[in-house]
Amino acid sequence: MTDYTHQCRSPTARAVAPDAVAREFNHPAIDLNRPDLSDPMDDRDPDSSVSDCESAVSSDQSGTAPSPFTGGGLMELGEGDKAHRLIKERLISRLGMLGARVTVAAIHQNCYSSAAAKARAQAFRVYSEAVQKKGGGETANVRYAWYATSKEEVSKILSYGFGYSGKLGNDGLYGCGVYFAPDNHPLESVKSAPKDEDGLRYLLLCRVILGKSELVSPGSEQSHPSSEQYDSGADDLSSPTRYIVWSTHMNTHVLPEYIISLRAPCCLRGLSRTPEKSRKPTSPWMPFPSLISELSKILRPTDVSLISKYYKDHKGGKISRHELIQKVRQIAGDGLLTRIIKSFRTKQFGA
Repeated sequence: MTDYTHQCRSPTARAVAPDAVAREFNHPAIDLNRPDLSDPMDDRDPDSSVSDCESAVSSDQSGTAPSPFTGGGLMELGEGDKAHRLIKERLISRLGMLGARVTVAAIHQNCYSSAAAKARAQAFRVYSEAVQKKGGGETANVRYAWYATSKEEVSKILSYGFGYSGKLGNDGLYGCGVYFAPDNHPLESVKSAPKDEDGLRYLLLCRVILGKSELVSPGSEQSHPSSEQYDSGADDLSSPTRYIVWSTHMNTHVLPEYIISLRAPCCLRGLSRTPEKSRKPTSPWMPFPSLISELSKILRPTDVSLISKYYKDHKGGKISRHELIQKVRQIAGDGLLTRIIKSFRTKQFGA
């Protein structure tokens, strides 16, 4: 379990290129101005070698297949490159049974070579520092995440940044913003990535400033943080499968670093990352107000009042979401909650 955590130098002085790939992948991506001191490669002199990006030459010239990207400030990583190996292994291992049927055709690194790209990288640094200070100076909670896109959109995003047409992305399930999949949940991104004329799909591996995330329920019409204390959204605060970067933040809180070109089977519907296991019900599948409404039809009024009190305590910051769920489970029981949530999902999503 490793994390691509990098020391990044000022984009005003040179290309913002990753200098090292750290051991722990599932840790937050390191802030731009804070190197990973545990990485043995971080002790090299930053001025003693030329950046890999600045060489603008892939270390593997032997492939016969043409690269899907040429120029544009991108450098193709050779298969012997450490970042290439870690990204490929992480992606394939997290696809479950599908992993054996997925082939990584190429991985390109964004070198931020144009003036506009350098400016966006610098903005990301500035906002990372701002979010870190707002949160008390501990961390900006910068993490890696996947974004499914097309070959044409890759070029547009790298040239101009993320665009917002006013339409709700991903059917608007979690409001108006750009949706990312955590690095350990790439399956939905692979499934939703369109194929090009050569049968290739494309994923962006981005650094995302999450700061303090707030829970966003299905059906939300939210388009910005609900208050100044929050910076992003998530479908589950303890085990998110989707990060929501609001449209107001999409070009300051996201930094595309790698483009992964891959081949996957034509039909991906019905595939899951791991065999389905029985799940304990949690609120992301159903908004709490709707759950309380359904429980009021079955439970005693005193029980419903107690659940409503715990919910208000959670909204007021007196108890955590985990504590709220545990209390609701103790009162209602897993069997009843499972039936209600399944019924809700069937009505809402046909699941």
